[in-house]
Amino acid sequence: MDYVPPAEVTAETLRAAAKKAGLPVRDLLVRSFLSGVFLGYATSLALLVVAQGLPPIFGALVFPVGFVILVLLGLELVTGNFALLPQGLVAGQVRWDGLVRNWGWVYLGNLAGSVFYAVLFYLAITNFGTGDGGALGEQLRQLGTKKTLAYMALGLNGWNTALVKGILCNWMVTLGTVLAFVSRSTVGKVIAMWLPILIFFAHGYEHSVVNMFVIPAAMLLEAPISVGTWWLWNQIPVTIGNIIGGAVFTGLALYVTHRPAAS
Repeated sequence: MDYVPPAEVTAETLRAAAKKAGLPVRDLLVRSFLSGVFLGYATSLALLVVAQGLPPIFGALVFPVGFVILVLLGLELVTGNFALLPQGLVAGQVRWDGLVRNWGWVYLGNLAGSVFYAVLFYLAITNFGTGDGGALGEQLRQLGTKKTLAYMALGLNGWNTALVKGILCNWMVTLGTVLAFVSRSTVGKVIAMWLPILIFFAHGYEHSVVNMFVIPAAMLLEAPISVGTWWLWNQIPVTIGNIIGGAVFTGLALYVTHRPAAS
């Protein structure tokens, strides 16, 4: 049958976690770099839709294409690994050093790929810096400002808001990671993954890897954001929130209730 029951899904995610923890650094970097690029593509596609005057929900409808591509290609996304590796850890199939090694290299690779795409995207929409990017450029400047300076203006409440939005985001993103295992068919996997990714993006929650593209692109387009502001008021709290949302509310929660009997 096409459908895979939850207990079998958990057994599969545990095997995936162990495999990811043992990947060579080369593979972690290449796969995570590509993931950063593909999520950048998906984000710019969603923003392009909105810049053409369509309601934001249409952007959310197309955004999951990037997540689907990277999962089907077996690439590495740190936000998904925030759920899978903790499962392997509590099951005794992943060690702490394997978890930290995976998260560290994949985060770095996602960052490199996202910034790389941001630079190429900037050069493309500004004709090598001779223009301002038009409506799409303005969309990115506004979004980058909203994700940083708007939080900074609220002080601690803004930092905490970014943290909570990071939790809510990755609760859904990691559900997409897990739901990739609930079907044995490609079509079934695509549909299952699409749903939670659409939910997070439509709500405007905060995804650390998406922001690795959005905020650098906004900076290149001359939004008044410094590197320090980016990291202090978005990247750090959002990453912490993504870890909590993925590890606690998806990875560990599903493991506790659906762990295989042999575990």
